[in-house]
Amino acid sequence: MNTPTCEFDLRGQVCPSTLLTALREINLRQSELKERRIVLIFLTDNRHATVTVPQAVINMGLHCEVVKTDNTYQITVEGNND
Repeated sequence: MNTPTCEFDLRGQVCPSTLLTALREINLRQSELKERRIVLIFLTDNRHATVTVPQAVINMGLHCEVVKTDNTYQITVEGNND
């Protein structure tokens, strides 16, 4: 089964705007994330966000992965396998 994804293009935003936008979207969908019914993908060109967003996500008990492609970072947020 493919889990639905929701993608947010945050390129051009600087921290803390990138972090705050990501946290707002994560909080709105927190139960769906924990139940593994959705995956959130954040695209950013802000290298600082590749540290702040994952730290916040892990503190929320969720899984986070960062992948760099060209000049963009893809931050994927999903529920843990617990």
